[in-house]
Amino acid sequence: MTDTTMQLLSQGTDPVKMPDFDILAEGKTLSGVAERLMSLSLTDNRGFEADQLTITLDDADGQLQLPPRGARLTVLIGWKGEPLTEKGTYIVDEIAHEGPPDRLTVSARSADFRDEFNVKREVSWHDVTLERVVSAIAHRYGLKPQISEMLMDIEIDHADQTEESDMSFLTRMAEMLGAITTVKSGNLLFIMPGGGVNAQGQPLPSFAITRSSGDRHQFRIADREAYTGVRA
Repeated sequence: MTDTTMQLLSQGTDPVKMPDFDILAEGKTLSGVAERLMSLSLTDNRGFEADQLTITLDDADGQLQLPPRGARLTVLIGWKGEPLTEKGTYIVDEIAHEGPPDRLTVSARSADFRDEFNVKREVSWHDVTLERVVSAIAHRYGLKPQISEMLMDIEIDHADQTEESDMSFLTRMAEMLGAITTVKSGNLLFIMPGGGVNAQGQPLPSFAITRSSGDRHQFRIADREAYTGVRA
């Protein structure tokens, strides 16, 4: 094979990216997980629903130890040879073992969500900006407020929070404004969706995803919500 042929082949073939990950337990990398990993699933939920982490490990040799509930796991994902992206810290809340073949499934929820988020409060807000309301609630939980610039100066003449949790109140306000609010990585977000910008108004990077970007795909169209008439 000539040098010219080799050059043409290298130009026409994109390198296949290999996924990579790292899992830290209480800040320390878990050894031996890569060889046992069967699946790793991250569910990034909108609103005040905790993100979910599910890890399934091969335990054919019966050597895995059950992790304690309440353990904190930090997950990083990305591609081999590139810096990994941290996807948050999760608290183990469910452990399952099944077989044969023996496998261990660990489920965890985002550490950003706490029981005190559900505490009902009595608050009246008068002549304040949205930024001030979100910042006050974020400060109460030790979170950093991140608010879309277009929303920060919205004036609130009067709003009652009656027997309502802070998160329920924020969700109600967000729905009125067409915004979304959630907690991610220690930040209380109150932002406009689909704008292509982050909370600071800076444009988000874009990239194209093609069929060749993955090893499989699924597409479905359903007519379940299509109605042609009603009979009574």
